[in-house]
Amino acid sequence: MPELPDVSVYIERLSARLEGRTLVGFRCPSPFLVRTFDPPMRELVGKRVLGFRRLGKRIVWRFEGELWLVLHLMIAGRLRWGTAGAPIQKKLGLAAFDFEHGTLLLTEAGTKKRASLHLVRGEAALGDFDRGGVEPLEIDLAEFREALLRENRTLKRALTDPRIFSGIGNAYSDEILFHAQLSPVQRTGQLKQEHIERLFDAVRSTLELWTTRLREEVGDGFPEKVTAFRPDMAVHGRYKQPCPVCGTSVQRIRHAENEVNYCPRCQTGGKLLADRSLSRLLKSDWPRSIDELEERQDAIAESRSPATRAVIAKGSATAKGGATAKGGATAKGGATSGEHAAKRATQAKPKAAAKGTKKPATSASPGPPKRTERAPRAALKKAPTKRGRP
Repeated sequence: MPELPDVSVYIERLSARLEGRTLVGFRCPSPFLVRTFDPPMRELVGKRVLGFRRLGKRIVWRFEGELWLVLHLMIAGRLRWGTAGAPIQKKLGLAAFDFEHGTLLLTEAGTKKRASLHLVRGEAALGDFDRGGVEPLEIDLAEFREALLRENRTLKRALTDPRIFSGIGNAYSDEILFHAQLSPVQRTGQLKQEHIERLFDAVRSTLELWTTRLREEVGDGFPEKVTAFRPDMAVHGRYKQPCPVCGTSVQRIRHAENEVNYCPRCQTGGKLLADRSLSRLLKSDWPRSIDELEERQDAIAESRSPATRAVIAKGSATAKGGATAKGGATAKGGATSGEHAAKRATQAKPKAAAKGTKKPATSASPGPPKRTERAPRAALKKAPTKRGRP
């Protein structure tokens, strides 16, 4: 989901291209996108765009006639700039905003269409979309502390709650907690003053850093690669990859569609956080620390034969080098391509041995099998019933 840095850069580029321009057409083949009916969307046609602003993770358009358009991209919604009159994609396309010098296309990947458009009249109507969270880059330490300690929650939940902080989501909350060296499950009520100060500095530095990076990446163009998974991130989306500080494998907690990534040595003092479903399944076998997990992994690696280890090492090197997209994806989640190759090689050996061996010949030959005589076709037919039907 586009968060504060992504939405801020979107707004900057939209303002540069569309502010002062007149909307000449609006196309919307999706029946799920527009969530309001009064005023109707056709009232926007012929109106000038007066400006843009951010409201949490939403993009707000200001038009002539006190009309305000609220766009929420949700998880998979994206904006793309095309030539004037550009067609709407069949599967991904949701809407098109036509201007004289180009067309702004709204797309959404996936089958769950969650992006939304609300058209309201008057600035006061925007209050219905304000979740009440404070702007993390516009407050001081005292205001930050007051918002953070308002409820006793885990740090992950507190940072991503729009009623507490505005614009922070799953991706940047992972990065913030990593740079603050705090556990995602630590309760806000247990924080000391030094922890709050460290978290406050991490929030500001992380959001400002990524806003600057995205702004420099886009330049004078338009954001095309808006994603929550970036190679420069420290922990988010980097499960099983080495931590940039200590080299420990990044771990995760999965719950429904959300995933929390963290470094156990930098953030939790070596403790391995329970992965809900997996930890419940393993129960007492669940490793309690990263050291215990690494010991088990080393024991498994040593129990493999030298040939298997060589195949796994070769497959892992291929996956890390990015030789194939399939290998890279396999290396990221679960077993590596080398492990699968070793398994296939192990299974192939008994088959080859079985194929090469011949059955020992017996002394007495049974001779050719006896031929059974078929019954005549007439005998196979069913006898007619009393009514004369077969």
